[in-house]
Amino acid sequence: MKVFQIGAAGGIGRRLSTLLTARGDEVTGMHRNPDQAAVIAATGATPVAGDLVTDSVDELAAKFHGHDAIVFSAGAHGTGMDQTSLIDGRGLEKSADAARFAGVARFVLVSVFPDAGRALNTTPAFEHYMRVKKMADAYLVATDLDWLIVRPGTLRNEPGKGLVAAGLAIEYGDVHRDDVAAFIDVALHRPALNRVIIELTDGHTPVADAVELVLDHATTARK
Repeated sequence: MKVFQIGAAGGIGRRLSTLLTARGDEVTGMHRNPDQAAVIAATGATPVAGDLVTDSVDELAAKFHGHDAIVFSAGAHGTGMDQTSLIDGRGLEKSADAARFAGVARFVLVSVFPDAGRALNTTPAFEHYMRVKKMADAYLVATDLDWLIVRPGTLRNEPGKGLVAAGLAIEYGDVHRDDVAAFIDVALHRPALNRVIIELTDGHTPVADAVELVLDHATTARK
């Protein structure tokens, strides 16, 4: 499989790229900062320069052409509400449009758990971020792509255990970035798992089994 990653140098992106290349997939990782090229290359992926803010839909489509799937895990990461709108919001919209123009149907979006951060004292910037993420989800859902949206709980950097809870609606909790990447790695290769939103936290089910359980539930729900 040829996978194009947007956000390839991020905490989930670089972990996912390492898993994908280890299984023999060809991965292209887009970066805006030249310093990120080495980070992406170290995972076995091929770095390519790109910018969600300044690139047009046509320019993004040209980069996507020839790939089998796109994974979007990019984010503004607290650099301001304007950047959140441009990257997490408009950047996702442009990427989805470009995927359609490039003929790449499989599109995986890493979003956010609706309850993430609600126990903290929130700020206008945080509330804006949550609104933008929900709008991005809604935009992707309205397309005819074979989309998959993964909403992880609060992300942790400690080594994952390979055990998760996943479902269409589950209780909120933390989740390790290692395990989010592992879940997407497996789910990406299960094309029947599409047009569904999955919530993901730490749990007690091995990642591969969790993917199959979600697929069974999603398939049953469609009948």
